[in-house]
Amino acid sequence: MRRIGSWVALGIGMVITVGFLTANPGSADPTCDLKTLKGRYLFSLTGTLLPPAFGVTEPTPSAAAGFHIFNGDGTGKDIVTFRAGGNTVLLNEEAPFTYTVDADCTGSITVAPPGPSFSIFIAPDGQSFAEISTAPQGNQVSDVSRKVSPK
Repeated sequence: MRRIGSWVALGIGMVITVGFLTANPGSADPTCDLKTLKGRYLFSLTGTLLPPAFGVTEPTPSAAAGFHIFNGDGTGKDIVTFRAGGNTVLLNEEAPFTYTVDADCTGSITVAPPGPSFSIFIAPDGQSFAEISTAPQGNQVSDVSRKVSPK
C-alpha cells in the first residue's frame, strides 16, 4: 500500500510541477494589437532614393525626421520634415496614416497618398518599433522609432 501511495504522491507532484511550468505567463509569446501603438514616437530616417521613388531619376540621398502620432485605433498622423538631394521637400508637414498590428507584433503603416508605406516590427510593450520602407519602389530607408509621449 505504501508503494501505491508513493507513486500517487510522485504523480501529483509531477502534475503540479508540469502545470506550473506550462502555465507560466512569462513564457507565453507576446501579443500585440492596435492599442499597443498609442502616443507620440520620435523618428529619423536616412537613406538613398532610387528611381522611380518620388520622381528621382538617379540615386539621391534623402532624410526625414519627425513624429508618428498613433491614436491606438489604426489611425494616426505624421509630422515630418523631408529632404531629398539636399532640398527640403516637406517642412513640418502633417500627413494622416493608417496602420495595422498583428498579434505577432508585426504590422504596417501606410501614409495617405502619395505617401510611403512601411513594414513595422513592434516591441510588445509598445515603447518602440522598427520600420522599413516597402513602397514606393526605390525608397531605401529604415529606422527604429521610440515612444516619447503617451499623447
